[in-house]
Amino acid sequence: MRQVAILSGKGGTGKTTVASSLAALAGRAVIADCDVEASNMPLLLNPEIRERREFETRKAEIEPESCIRCGLCIEECRFDAIRDFQVDPVKCEGCGVCAYICPTGAARLKPRVSGYLYVSETRYGPLCHADLLPGESSSGRLVSLVRERARAVALERGLDLILIDGAPGIGCPVIASVTGVDLGVIVTEPSMSGLHDMERALHLLRHFNVQPLIVVNKYDLNIEMARRIREFCDEEGVEVAALIPFDEAVVEAMLRGMTIIEYESKGRVSEELRRIWSIIQKFL
Repeated sequence: MRQVAILSGKGGTGKTTVASSLAALAGRAVIADCDVEASNMPLLLNPEIRERREFETRKAEIEPESCIRCGLCIEECRFDAIRDFQVDPVKCEGCGVCAYICPTGAARLKPRVSGYLYVSETRYGPLCHADLLPGESSSGRLVSLVRERARAVALERGLDLILIDGAPGIGCPVIASVTGVDLGVIVTEPSMSGLHDMERALHLLRHFNVQPLIVVNKYDLNIEMARRIREFCDEEGVEVAALIPFDEAVVEAMLRGMTIIEYESKGRVSEELRRIWSIIQKFL
């Protein structure tokens, strides 16, 4: 089983647009949307939910009747989550220190539903995705659960490819998205922030020994910056798989809930996306 992660160093580069188009070209693959805090793939693929599971985390609570107000929990909480012997659930990370040191057992960790994990059907195959509820933490663990479920679905259905739409940035959800994958496709844009964040994403992939590919989206909006990105990639020995032009057809496709491959199969953007898929196939 092979796994390809599509990621970006920042939001808004077109990562999900590329990922959904690769899913359309792959035909038989499991799709894993690992952006659990702002899942966009379901908006585009209009899935039918077949399975829903609760995602539980733990948060501390203090039982007033048992609390002797010794203050140990306030002193030891590294997240400043306890004030006036009450726990702020937004600040609490569920580490359990307060429950461990409380002499009366007043501080306890209690489970709570922090999100939901889904397995859905789409026109391109199964989609594993999740929603983390607002203000909740442990997004990295939820991403790991999405990937575990995607692997299980792939084994159940005899599919040998998982396409991962990762979260933007380089934080915990992204680390959980790329660990152990075979190939990382970084989608960037021709801007200074695009170059900077692409460089950070590239360092992350190299740290985990993941082969990188670069895709420059909307490259013709700033030809000079696109050239600088290519020069940087040449110096780093990283392949630029495609230069995708700006095309209003992509916007029209999104508005219709379609991938650009479906909407305009022979357009300029579609040709570049087919080039990316061809390079991925050769690598795999």
